[in-house]
Amino acid sequence: MSMNRREFMQMLAIAAAGGMSLHSSFARAEQAAGALYDMPKFGNVSLLHMTDCHAQLLPIHFREPSVNLGLGSMFGQAPHLVGDQFLKHFGIKPGSLEAHAFTYLDFVEAARTYGKVGGFAHLATLVKKMKASRPGALLLDGGDTWQGSGTALWTNAQDMVDACKLLGVDVMTLHWESSYGAERVKEIEEKDFAGQIDIVAQNVKTTDFEDPVFKPYVIKIINGVPVAIVGQAFPYTPIANPRWQTPDWSFGIRDDEMQLAVDAARAEGAQVVVVLSHNGMDVDLKMASRVTGIDAILGGHTHDGMPAPTVVENAGGKTLVTNAGSNGKFLGVMDFDVKNGKVVDFRYKLLPVFANLLPADPEMAAFIDNMRAPFLEKLNEKLAVTEGMLYRRGNFNGSWDQLIVDALIAEKDAELAFSPGFRWGTSLLPGDTITMEHLLDQTAITYPWTTLTEMSGEMIKTVLEDVADNLFNPDPYYQQGGDMVRVGGLQYSCDPTAAMGKRIDNMMLKGKRIEPGKTYRVAGWAPVSEEAKDSGPAVWDVVANYLRNQKVITQRELNLPTLKGVDGNPGLVL
Repeated sequence: MSMNRREFMQMLAIAAAGGMSLHSSFARAEQAAGALYDMPKFGNVSLLHMTDCHAQLLPIHFREPSVNLGLGSMFGQAPHLVGDQFLKHFGIKPGSLEAHAFTYLDFVEAARTYGKVGGFAHLATLVKKMKASRPGALLLDGGDTWQGSGTALWTNAQDMVDACKLLGVDVMTLHWESSYGAERVKEIEEKDFAGQIDIVAQNVKTTDFEDPVFKPYVIKIINGVPVAIVGQAFPYTPIANPRWQTPDWSFGIRDDEMQLAVDAARAEGAQVVVVLSHNGMDVDLKMASRVTGIDAILGGHTHDGMPAPTVVENAGGKTLVTNAGSNGKFLGVMDFDVKNGKVVDFRYKLLPVFANLLPADPEMAAFIDNMRAPFLEKLNEKLAVTEGMLYRRGNFNGSWDQLIVDALIAEKDAELAFSPGFRWGTSLLPGDTITMEHLLDQTAITYPWTTLTEMSGEMIKTVLEDVADNLFNPDPYYQQGGDMVRVGGLQYSCDPTAAMGKRIDNMMLKGKRIEPGKTYRVAGWAPVSEEAKDSGPAVWDVVANYLRNQKVITQRELNLPTLKGVDGNPGLVL
């Protein structure tokens, strides 16, 4: 359980008096906390934005990436900046509270100094604070909210549905929510959310007659100003996730339909038009350049915590593009000054949610405790202890990913292993105990089955090339989500700047070159085909067995590809 703010300040004072080395910004922690959250009201329309919390109800640690490559026109541009380059671009002081929130730098030391982030009880306190100072403010949820924890999976998303209602969400859009199945999503919309939370997604249609599945937009009146919230669900849901879970829905980017929705909202009287998007930031930036009449895109999916919006010019004017991070770690606050029917100015801030600087909201804390009570014994099972930091975030393997592929190889008697390029999952510090809850934070999905497949060397290369093109295609509209497939056992080189089909080379297994015509035993999990249902034990059972046998997880070297063509890229630190 997190300390309250007073206890935290007392701890800091005691630590400083005892000569402990703390970051200089915490010498005046009280002042820093006040500066962080005392955000003056501006204008007459305010929108609060959260996204990609991945069902994390409790405070957690979450390490930001050290690899977020930007290629072509995105080279050196936000969000493809990491570490010192990120701080320099956004004018953030090294070693500060914000530096820890937004970058991986000195992560372990800073995490131990500043404590955990997020948690719905602490987020609720911040939401109430912002709403109290901004009458009429709406809370927008960008999706990936109902998936990512054991309790969300076991309650069929009910824990997160109830938590979001209690938090005061007004409007949301979707991605991983669809992995509970179309029937469950519509049940929540029509019953749980009725009269309280609107689900908007202009790009989700029926496969037969192209009828809208959800409202394309809603118009809310904020202090007398009509504000349209247009929804954009993740366009590649049937590719990134099983098609059989939403067989009668079609997705897609649908620029033309987006323009029609924006125009319709304007014709209906909207003076502010905001897109609540789960495209990913690169896709949002391109959309902002093509669709006119959008004041701001509040984005998600790629988990990029952006301290300031990117201003995109288009034929109709300018559009602000933001992205609000992940795991309940941030709350975006967008204030508009609307005069004579249009936005004339704005202020934006992405607020880190530091659990030690925000007291827990009593009502939300009680809800979380009651909801978790039946599951505590299972969640708290101690599986092993980690000697090194465990994290998952970045274009290639993180240490959590490495642990999963190592476990798959050992438990499935495979020669190599693939794990999906997921971005979600909490971080653990050296010396932490790995519990079943932590493992489920990395693996809790509705299609968790493990596989063991005979694959030719040629097919292995094809898989790697296809995923690399999804990630590194120079046109964001062809980037279909996720990061590079995580690989165990196999070494290879990757040139992200090369043409499609020519990025992967030098594939080696135990010092020998992979032969195109030879077959190899490949372990994996999260198969998207319906035929693969129940193909093998759930991944958490496989990895849990490995952890119980290991007891102590030593710090291991990441199986990263040899990268080519990316020297000097500010989105890369290895």
